Amino acid sequence: MSRHVAIVTDSTAYLPQPTMERHGITSVPLTVVLGDQALEEGTEISTRSLAQALQKRRSVTTSRPSPQLFAETYRKAAEAGATGIVSLHLSAELSGTYDAAVLAAREAPVPVRVVDTGMIAMALGFCALAAAETARAGGTVDEAVAAAEKRAAATSAYFYVDTLDYLRRGGRIGAAQALLGSALAVKPLLQLDGGRIEPLEKVRTASKAIARLEELAAERAGSTPVDIAVHHLAAQERASALADRLRARVPDLGVLHVSEVGAVIGAHTGPGLLAVVVSER
Repeated sequence: MSRHVAIVTDSTAYLPQPTMERHGITSVPLTVVLGDQALEEGTEISTRSLAQALQKRRSVTTSRPSPQLFAETYRKAAEAGATGIVSLHLSAELSGTYDAAVLAAREAPVPVRVVDTGMIAMALGFCALAAAETARAGGTVDEAVAAAEKRAAATSAYFYVDTLDYLRRGGRIGAAQALLGSALAVKPLLQLDGGRIEPLEKVRTASKAIARLEELAAERAGSTPVDIAVHHLAAQERASALADRLRARVPDLGVLHVSEVGAVIGAHTGPGLLAVVVSER
């Protein structure tokens, strides 16, 4: 049997379904708990439903996939011919997903390397794509992991939120709590740093914050070959306009991906989120 390395990630990578199918990537869904309903991200709850629930201040929480769900995913990959699996997940600082995958990997029928990428959204998605491209070219598990880790080290994520309240309620802001005292007077810009969501800058208005977000992304890209993702929640017009401006400003732009985040990230950021991921190719 020929060597085959399977790539697994989770639903917070927000990779388009056709892209996952083309690259042979399997996604394990996280769960959004809306009131007393547990719903799988990507299939059982829409971002519109989530945004409406948040605006009505309904109780919304999230939870990791179960180790059993990971175990079933690994078993199916082995049955499909995988002789090794690379399982790439969102930052362990933000979710217990990595831990659940590690538990399942111990009993998997083939070797599984579970990787805490320290990333989220398309910052994670770009890592999964790098691993999948390496695996498709005949790379080993170690080579696929190395490709993902290299991509993670060359990826930055910046984001704007209308309010820090959702991040505070979800316990996802860490040092960003320093901003809470003036949250009503400023529009915060944050970044992914060391796998954590950290404060970056405080800007007085939404328009200035979005302009600064554009500047940060363009400066990070420079003249380096990059792929970019623009994410949003209930802010399609803003996201499309930002993507158009970045397309005009970034000289060596490969993929430009624009999408609405799913329910898990949306639950912690709230409507109005605008994020940019810059990833060196």
